Amino acid sequence: MFSLKEIASVTLTLFAVIDILGSIPIIIDLRKREGKIESEKATIISGVLMIAFLFLGQSILKLFGIDFQSFAMAGAIIIFLIGLEMILGKDFFHSDPESKSGSIVPLAFPLIVGAGTMTTLLSLRAAYSLPNVLVGIVLNLVFVYIVLKASSWIERKLGKDGANVLRKVFGIILLAIAIKLFKTNL
Repeated sequence: MFSLKEIASVTLTLFAVIDILGSIPIIIDLRKREGKIESEKATIISGVLMIAFLFLGQSILKLFGIDFQSFAMAGAIIIFLIGLEMILGKDFFHSDPESKSGSIVPLAFPLIVGAGTMTTLLSLRAAYSLPNVLVGIVLNLVFVYIVLKASSWIERKLGKDGANVLRKVFGIILLAIAIKLFKTNL
């Protein structure tokens, strides 16, 4: 039932796709804009979304007549816009001052649980046993929580200039990922 090899494979695959370390500049920007990041809320919502999509994802996409390529393209557009925000310093995702939902959108969805994570989960479910996939999800959520909780500390260690450089570099990386998703799913 449980296999350390499968758990390690699932965990590392999800870790690479979620790329929470690469999202640090976005998390810092979001925390500045929203005032704070609700680490627990973002982690729990991300977990619920991942597990729900693991069990219901294929049915949901079929219900709406959406193929994986279209779903991935939608995620690519959002990733592209987030990358542009980081590079240009412009806000495309305007937050409502009344609503403090930044921990949900765009953090939990689509940053942590985006199209890439969702399609990867469906692929992992086909390749590995369900308990091992669930353990891999939980391990990634623990790491996501730690990074979200430490975002203030990380920002202090980076400093303003370090955070700006990191933001621009990862903005370009996000644009490249978005373009790759476009090319792959054309």
